[in-house]
Amino acid sequence: MLRRLILGAAVCLSGEVLAKPPGPGGFCATYPSAPACIGQQPACTLCHTSPPQRNIYGASLEPHLAPGAARPLSDGDFSLALPAALRAVEAEDADGDGVSNLEEVQRGTLPADPSSRPVDTGGCGPGQNPQYDVCRYDARFAYRRVLLDFCGLSPTYAQLKAFAALGAEGQQALLDSEVDRCTTTEFWRGKNGQLWKLAHPKIRPVGSLKEGEDRGAIPLADYYDDYALYAYAQLDDHDAREVMTARYFVRRQTQPTRYTRVESLPSQSVEASRRAGNLTSAWSLISFVMFTALPRNAAAQSYRAYLGLDIAKQEGLHSIPGEPRDYDAKGVQAPACAACHATLDPLSYPFRNYNGIAGAASARYVPNRLELFFSDVSPTITQTPEAGYLFGRPVRDLREWAEVGADSDAFAISAVTDYWKLLVGHAPTAEENAEFVATWRRFKDTHGYSVQRMLHDVIRTEAYGAP
Repeated sequence: MLRRLILGAAVCLSGEVLAKPPGPGGFCATYPSAPACIGQQPACTLCHTSPPQRNIYGASLEPHLAPGAARPLSDGDFSLALPAALRAVEAEDADGDGVSNLEEVQRGTLPADPSSRPVDTGGCGPGQNPQYDVCRYDARFAYRRVLLDFCGLSPTYAQLKAFAALGAEGQQALLDSEVDRCTTTEFWRGKNGQLWKLAHPKIRPVGSLKEGEDRGAIPLADYYDDYALYAYAQLDDHDAREVMTARYFVRRQTQPTRYTRVESLPSQSVEASRRAGNLTSAWSLISFVMFTALPRNAAAQSYRAYLGLDIAKQEGLHSIPGEPRDYDAKGVQAPACAACHATLDPLSYPFRNYNGIAGAASARYVPNRLELFFSDVSPTITQTPEAGYLFGRPVRDLREWAEVGADSDAFAISAVTDYWKLLVGHAPTAEENAEFVATWRRFKDTHGYSVQRMLHDVIRTEAYGAP
């Protein structure tokens, strides 16, 4: 539930159907310490089922938003009215779950969802568990989990007895050494191992289109290159951001699996000055750009895969004034489309010169691509700029798009969320928020985006080590 709330988007509350870009800032200015405002901004689902339809919490706010003022409200009037409207409904219980709207906001649950409510933790009932301390972090439980999660094997009885005989410092040292040992195994880093599983939704492989090893019926690109770069960026104290920013490629060798940085691969065609990690891999361009003039799908997939923001779910909306311009005449200025496309289209402009499927020019950066291949799409298609926006910030091209994204809180949150789901077993909950925030902040600010170091933090959390 917390993940649904913290993903950035517009809080769309006007009396008409229009999305309101100032909404997230107004909400977070009113509640700066709310979990939804730590590192990101609340999603549209905080107040909407699907814009413009409001959920019960959004509906309760509407009467307090500048009552009597003409609709639709301007962005300025909306920004001025929102804090008072939020405070006016703090004592109410919009979803009828017995918890006030204010408490739900402060504790990171959803005030419009009765199944999302704060849970008090830390209390223990009567009786004892002879195996584990079920109320707190138990290193014995964490030891069993570490071997299963990182090595794919249960500890033997002898291993458990030896671990239990150690003191607290010895147990923690062994946990750390087992993480380091297991992350060198095939189970963790090999083909279809744990890291590859994390990469699946980012790469979205299609076997019939696979080139190279495990060649498919219609070989178009080798997505094992994408897995190799992803795995390399996650391992051995490498910088995880380079999955988005690398100007190099990675070669995978087997028996045992090894990942080696290389400057070129015969399966990749984008020149170094135009590369942006897996955003510009042959597979990404073939699969997500394909035959399109304005590669909205490629931009949306990159935003979702590496920054954790799904525009289809109204996440990460940062509307740009004057957008969407609808250069390709797809009708995206219609009111039902514009709220999302005012963010999506400017995200897509930096992809304008990256070709998808185009014969000998496939999966390449082609200057004046739209002029050469798509001039007949619409009268204005060639006016599409290469400069765009990410998080409302101007970016010159896709290289800068990737760098701004990789340096963002959204990247750190998304990366740690991937491992939280893999190791803890679910997305961070409201009750786990303090540990989760501490973990992603250390990943970014202390560990220099080293996944290996971050994993040692995860196994120390109560979310991981408490039965």
